[in-house]
Amino acid sequence: MPIITRFAPSPTGLLHLGHAYAAATAWRRARAAGGRFLLRLEDIDPSRCRAEFADAIKTDLQWLGLDWDETVRVQSEHLADYRAVLDDLTARGLIYPCFCTRADIAREVEASASAPHAPDGSLVYPGLCRHRSPAERAARIAAGEPFALRLDMARAVAAVADPLWFEEEGEGPIRCIPAAFGDVVLGRKDAPASYHLCVTHDDALQGVTLVTRGEDLKSATHVHRLLQALMGWPTPLYAHHRLLTDPSGRRLAKRDRAATLRDLRAAGVTATTLLAMMGSP
Repeated sequence: MPIITRFAPSPTGLLHLGHAYAAATAWRRARAAGGRFLLRLEDIDPSRCRAEFADAIKTDLQWLGLDWDETVRVQSEHLADYRAVLDDLTARGLIYPCFCTRADIAREVEASASAPHAPDGSLVYPGLCRHRSPAERAARIAAGEPFALRLDMARAVAAVADPLWFEEEGEGPIRCIPAAFGDVVLGRKDAPASYHLCVTHDDALQGVTLVTRGEDLKSATHVHRLLQALMGWPTPLYAHHRLLTDPSGRRLAKRDRAATLRDLRAAGVTATTLLAMMGSP
């Protein structure tokens, strides 16, 4: 099969070296194999995403010499696609509304004898709303109470063939343990669908055959593989690459004001120098 890769940033800020490395890694893999490289904007969070950042992403990639195939997929323009997946999972009894606030969850965790964590370090949701009656759920929704949509992990795992695996380049098959993540959120009021749902849906829709992304997202693949099995979507090959770090060893991040490509360009750094400095994946 032809290699189809993608770079899928969220337009919540300007790109930094870590983004450039991720984009160049995917682009090089596609071009070296005569395949296709796609650009996707994951802008489902309207409170943080900005049109000016989306434009800046395209400008930065063009400056780096990274071209893309096909029209850029902008997730906020396709919310009906994700809604259809949520409706399907709801009809199968695999999703339930959760009315818990972060404070509710924190209190429950504090009162518990143990606070289990998922493989990515996040707290596992304690299941406070999992067994609420249909009547109570309907009444609270009708009253306008905000809620998130959570995947009933136990039911979801029971609905697919066990075991589940994904193929990690250089490592081989990895057995999935999605249950370790608990009842993950697949949609909420401020973001109509979650990263887990949107990225998995779009990779399948766009025919992505090789997912190259940072090693910090490797654990999320366990949840993504479950969604693929539930929806009958194909499973691509995964290649999780190293993360670029600052001199102190801390990963580059927008929130830490990592030097942006725009800043480096203004300082006279050339794209050729930048790509050479980052090195190969």
